[in-house]
Amino acid sequence: MEIYVNHRVFITFFILLASLVALSYGQGTRVGFYSRTCSRAESIVQSTVRTHFSSNRAIAPGLLRMHFHDCFVQGCDGSILIDGEGTEKTAGPNLLLRGYDVIDDAKRQLETACPGVVSCADILALAARDSVVLAGGPGWAVPTGRRDGRVSLASDASNLPGFTDSVDVQIQKFEDKGLNTQDLVTLVGGHTIGTTACQFFRYRLYNFTSTGGADPSIDPAFLPTLQSLCPADGDGSRRVGLDNGSENRFDNGFFAKLRDGRGVLESDQKLWTDGSTRDFVRRYLGVRGLLGLTFSVEFGRSMVKMSNIEVKTGSNGEIRRVCSAVN
Repeated sequence: MEIYVNHRVFITFFILLASLVALSYGQGTRVGFYSRTCSRAESIVQSTVRTHFSSNRAIAPGLLRMHFHDCFVQGCDGSILIDGEGTEKTAGPNLLLRGYDVIDDAKRQLETACPGVVSCADILALAARDSVVLAGGPGWAVPTGRRDGRVSLASDASNLPGFTDSVDVQIQKFEDKGLNTQDLVTLVGGHTIGTTACQFFRYRLYNFTSTGGADPSIDPAFLPTLQSLCPADGDGSRRVGLDNGSENRFDNGFFAKLRDGRGVLESDQKLWTDGSTRDFVRRYLGVRGLLGLTFSVEFGRSMVKMSNIEVKTGSNGEIRRVCSAVN
């Protein structure tokens, strides 16, 4: 039986749902925070992201990851944007992030339009949403009103989820930030866009087992592809799609890759092999109709929830004049 979905009705429903979620999770933030003080704030960020995306599609996953990495360290306060020795930006997990120039560009325009009003943390949260939309993913109402943090330490980035983490470790790291197991699977689904470097998964391809074989959770038919992309003695910085073959399109195909043993990162593939997360992966495997829409709805919900981790609002924090330095 073919399921017909009225997309206009769904989009209206989804925006309403996202707005309600934002109000539920907004710890001092709210949708439309700048409606009176800088009415063009969201449109300026959106147009800036679109301009950069048109010349470099890699900024979409870059901005999405940057927002994630920002929120997991010191909360969603833009601390990842600060330059300097020993800042979060210099931590190992953040060295390959991209998209800082997009945030700086949007901030320059906003400082011209509305000086001292829009925080860098809010710019990053909005840019992450706009990036997902440009990559073909869902939109959601972003609660704003964050202020920028003044502390940025590379040492604080040690709690970021890692590519070798077990599911238990991943779950604990998310729980420490108020996120549950479903949020974990949903947000890792953001790996439907973007790439990773060979150095972060090549160990799975060679001498992984005691007998010299590859990680047995890798589909044997997929293994030669990965080995050709990342030879044992090849360039560790070479980039490979996390949702290999579909890394520029935001969809739920990433979860099918996990089911088929084609997850590139070990931590991603474990979401299928571990019973505590497998059912959530299954939930997102629908391709069309209502099942296919589930991931889109839940991704927006989890992004709103994540974007309010330990936010600074009111008199806490500041509005930076430039995003790369405290005032």
